[in-house]
Amino acid sequence: MRPVRDVLGQIEKWWDAGETFGLATVVRTFHSAPREPGAALAVSAGGEVIGSVSGGCVEGAVYELAQQVCQTGQPVLQRYGVSDDTALSVGLTCGGIIDIFVEPVSKERFPQLAEVAAAINVGQPVGVATVIAGPGEVGARRIIWGRDAQVEAAGTLAAGDRLDQAVDDDARGMLAQGLTDVRHYGEHGERRLDELSVFVQSFAPPPRMLVFGAIDFAAAVARAGKFLGYHVTVCDARPVFATRARFPDADEVVVQWPHRYLASTPVDERTVICVLTHDPKFDVPVLEVALRTPAGYIGAMGSRRTHEDRLARLREAGLDEAELARLRSPIGLDLGARTPEETAVSVAAELIQLRWGGSGRPLTDTAGRIHH
Repeated sequence: MRPVRDVLGQIEKWWDAGETFGLATVVRTFHSAPREPGAALAVSAGGEVIGSVSGGCVEGAVYELAQQVCQTGQPVLQRYGVSDDTALSVGLTCGGIIDIFVEPVSKERFPQLAEVAAAINVGQPVGVATVIAGPGEVGARRIIWGRDAQVEAAGTLAAGDRLDQAVDDDARGMLAQGLTDVRHYGEHGERRLDELSVFVQSFAPPPRMLVFGAIDFAAAVARAGKFLGYHVTVCDARPVFATRARFPDADEVVVQWPHRYLASTPVDERTVICVLTHDPKFDVPVLEVALRTPAGYIGAMGSRRTHEDRLARLREAGLDEAELARLRSPIGLDLGARTPEETAVSVAAELIQLRWGGSGRPLTDTAGRIHH
């Protein structure tokens, strides 16, 4: 979200003043591109520029294109990379390739900008889906609000609602994970086709996964968590085990007593807590803290005998039955998992099931919609 925050305040002023300005957004990157999807540059009608899409490599060319787009009123999807003709003028000397979508923005073209900006400023999740290539209206936009919003979506991407429904489903999944990317569909929302490209920009930080216990199972769960889009933290009180070398996929590796770290770190309804220590001196204190947080998922590894012993200790610590009912132990779905990697898959499967309301049964045994 930081690249958007860099330009948001200024483009709100232009929008409030009724100006039309050019907005360039990185929508796709390949190889060693300097900025991630979502990075933005804006150019006012008077030529003022704010933001960056490449750290300087192609800013001049994008600046001119943004001014041109404001004059013509036609959005443009432009690719920049290294070639013999453009490497020294508008090419990326780092060797990367970026696709940049440049569009004119005004109150008429983006009437929901003030609402989107307000949501971003207060940390309310919101997704913006824009048609960037293909049949139909390039530049058509749809706003997908987070779960707590009174209105689920606004705007439309095409005549009829099949494309809107397909994009809404994907955008909500991406918003839950804090992901920004291009999705491809048929003209009427067919998922098997790719003639139409939609850029989905998620304005939400990725949810957190807190993994307690620096063991081999934790390394596999951390990899699965990153794959699902979580910001992963591994925590253990033992410095010889909690090392970056052992957990290269984690965003953070913390050496601290788990319950003390958990008590001092932010936890919200999207947070996943995985307690993999199965050692009472570690897991009981951290679960005592965890079960009193708003975390959306709290799981603990161990045998059924370990689980029963753990529940007894937690009752002695003062937790009531409603709090204990939030604990998912043994952790994961019943897949028959044995290895760390298989266990990580079972944990990931349970997270997906809880997020979207799946039954956990084979799809061949079910009927009706696949996507809940």
